[in-house]
Amino acid sequence: MKLVEFTNKGIYCVPGKFYIDPWRPVDLAVISHAHGDHARWGMKKYLCHHFTKPILKHRISEDIEVQSVEYGEELNINGVKVSFFPAGHIVGSAQIRMEYKGFVTVFSGDYKVQDDGLSTPFELVRCNEFITESTFGLPIYNWLSPDQYSEQMKTWVSKNREQGKTSVFIGYSLGKAQRIMKSLEGYGKIFVHHSIAKINEAIESSGIQLPDYETVYFNDDLKKLDQEIVILPPALLDSNLIRKIPNRATGICSGWMQVRGSRRWRSADAGFAVSDHADWNGLLETVKATGAEKVHVTHGQTEVFAKYLNEIGISAEPVKTIFGDEETEEKEILENPKTSAESGTLKADSKI
Repeated sequence: MKLVEFTNKGIYCVPGKFYIDPWRPVDLAVISHAHGDHARWGMKKYLCHHFTKPILKHRISEDIEVQSVEYGEELNINGVKVSFFPAGHIVGSAQIRMEYKGFVTVFSGDYKVQDDGLSTPFELVRCNEFITESTFGLPIYNWLSPDQYSEQMKTWVSKNREQGKTSVFIGYSLGKAQRIMKSLEGYGKIFVHHSIAKINEAIESSGIQLPDYETVYFNDDLKKLDQEIVILPPALLDSNLIRKIPNRATGICSGWMQVRGSRRWRSADAGFAVSDHADWNGLLETVKATGAEKVHVTHGQTEVFAKYLNEIGISAEPVKTIFGDEETEEKEILENPKTSAESGTLKADSKI
C-alpha cells in the first residue's frame, strides 16, 4: 500500500485517511502552515502546530475546528504515526512526518534552512520518501545570510534618511513583513499596514515577541512617517494609498529580486532578495540529507529540479499540485497589478 497518493483534493494519506494541505473540503486537513495556498476554507477539522492555530483562525474563521500540537508530539491517526517538525518557513510552519509499518514519508510544505530569528529553525527529518517544494529550484537562486540582508536594508534606510526620504518596504503580510521588521529592529520607528498588524497580533497571541511597531492608517496625518520605516503588502505597491506617502523610496522584498530584470518591476527604487523559501543549495542539501529513496517535487521548478535529482542518482518525479506560494502571488501582483485588482487579489486596497 502507498502511504500517500496525489488526488484531486490534495495529498492523501491512504491508511491514515486524512489529507495534507488539501485544496478541496475534506474531513481532516493536516496543515503545514497558514499561507492561503496551503490552508483553505471549508475543512471539517484542521490539525496544525500551536503557533499556526491563531493565524488560521484569523485568516479563515474563528469558528473553524482546529486541533494543534507541539513540534515532535506524536499522534496516532488510524494507525499512522503523525508528527510535526519545524520547517523554518514562517512562524508555526511544519514538515509533516508520517510513519506506517516502519515506512516514513515527510511532506516538507514550504521550507527554508536559514534561521530568520523568528521562526523555529528548520529541522532535518530522515525518511524513505520526501515530498519537497521547488519554488526557487534553479542554480541562479542563492541567498545571502539574514545578517547580510539586514545590513543591506539598514544601509538603504540610512541613504534615504540622508536624502530626506521615507523608506517603504513591500513584503507579504504573513512571513515576509515580520522578517523585514526583524531585520530592521532597533534601526528606527517601524510602521506597518493594518493588514500586517492583524497578522502580528495573531502571532503575538502565541507568546512570540515581535519587534516594536505602530499601525499606520491612511486617514491619519502621514507626516509622522517622514524619514521613518514603513512596511506595506504587495497589493498596495501601485495603489493611491502608497502615493499619499510623500518623499518615499520603495524597496521590494522577494526572492524574485535575485534576478536582475525583476528589480525593475514597477519602478521600485530597490530590491532585496529576501525569501522564506530554500534556495538552490538549500533544497539540494536538504533532499540529499533526508536519505530518501524516492522524492516527489511539487510547486515551483518541478521539472528542472526533479530532472537534476535523477541525474545525480536520486529517484525523483515532478508532481502536479495546485499549491502556488505567496512569493508567486507577489510576483503576479508586481507584474500585473491591474489584472490582480480585477481578480480581487488587491484586497488590501479595500480598506484604508
